[in-house]
Amino acid sequence: MHPWIGRSDDVRLGALTAWVTPELVDDVLAECGRGGVKPGALSPRFMVYFTLALALFAQDSYDDVAENLVGALEGMDETIPNRASFSRARQRLGPEVLEAVFRRVRGPVAPAKVGRAFWHGMRLAAVDGFVLDLPDNKANREFFGGWSDARGAPAGFPQVRVVTLTETGTHASIDARIGGFNGGERELAVQMASSAAGMLVIMDRNFPGVELWKAYTHAGAHLLLRARSTVASRPLEVLADGSYLGRMSLAGQRASHPGGVTVRVVEYRIDGGELIRLLTDLLDVEAYPAAELAALYHDRWEAESAYRQVKTFQRGPAQVLRSATPALVHQEVWAHLVVHHCLNGIIMQVADGEETDPHRISFVKVLKHVRRSVIRQTKDAVSAVGAFLAILEAKVRRKLDTGPRRSRSAPRVLKRPDSKYSPSVKKQQHGPTRRVPTKVITLSPAMLQ
Repeated sequence: MHPWIGRSDDVRLGALTAWVTPELVDDVLAECGRGGVKPGALSPRFMVYFTLALALFAQDSYDDVAENLVGALEGMDETIPNRASFSRARQRLGPEVLEAVFRRVRGPVAPAKVGRAFWHGMRLAAVDGFVLDLPDNKANREFFGGWSDARGAPAGFPQVRVVTLTETGTHASIDARIGGFNGGERELAVQMASSAAGMLVIMDRNFPGVELWKAYTHAGAHLLLRARSTVASRPLEVLADGSYLGRMSLAGQRASHPGGVTVRVVEYRIDGGELIRLLTDLLDVEAYPAAELAALYHDRWEAESAYRQVKTFQRGPAQVLRSATPALVHQEVWAHLVVHHCLNGIIMQVADGEETDPHRISFVKVLKHVRRSVIRQTKDAVSAVGAFLAILEAKVRRKLDTGPRRSRSAPRVLKRPDSKYSPSVKKQQHGPTRRVPTKVITLSPAMLQ
């Protein structure tokens, strides 16, 4: 009999166990029909924690991740099951369990006193998406798709697309959807509308559309979307602050078509640069001034900062996911989203204790300490989480920068060129961020046409 039988259920996930408790895991397993399984070396509860640990230690092998989990339990680190056993156990667990765990832990984490997380009483959120590289095999490419060259031949890795509704004040995930590379971000974003009730949701120019607009406004959310120059371009009524009312129509339909929606358009330039156009359903110019809306759009970039945490720090830069089948890809992505959300929950707790902006807490430092908590405190994670947070606060405090966030900028260039011999590579070299002066926003008053 394997020495893990009857003992693997004792394994915990360090500080993250305070969010993903054994009781929550058992409830989810029962809900997904994975409960009541005969105890084995790789029990369903253990496999939930193991799958989350694969995301937490994304650059480690199965064997190393298992040792990290059981190292604090006497005798268990002497007989680690082989990789094939872990792979089969992951397949038995399936992706639904990890998605259900995400649905249990997700949600905004900023309290009302975190002012930058709210605007005029509305919680601020952003919708955007990113892609992750997958192992290049037939199953992943047929299911998810990927880049192709001019002849239609596959180019690069297959990719999975992830779209999230992110709390801008904390980088926590409020909701998320997973799709293929060839699917659109807008379609996935529409599916999250019900999670945005009462929030002001910011999106970039790829998202505006009548279907998305109606889905979010009917759910009780408010919108601030960047738009292309052809969307709602004809002013119907100029408002007192220079913004104007226009109509966003269904594709191919006239502005007067009843299927369209009335929007408020705010136009402005930053440091005299390109003209930026925002659409919003907030029509009251006195309650919601155009200048404040223009300055607020910058918060959309907090979603990009959240994606950097997942893709560069948590997963590892340019790292390919480890899952070789579509079901396990979904499972792995949900695990990454769960871990990332819990890490930002810890950051919010530390920031609350230090009474500082959660954006001033280092995600990398918290990630490293949580990894250590898995290795050192697996057995007693729930009872020791208070002590862990106290230690983490003390260590974070040493390098804590409580001043205002500095304005920084980096050029948007190709960071992974297809060929080092490309003549344009030298013009696209990626450098570090640099400090920049405060941007000057100039509103562009509309004129009736």
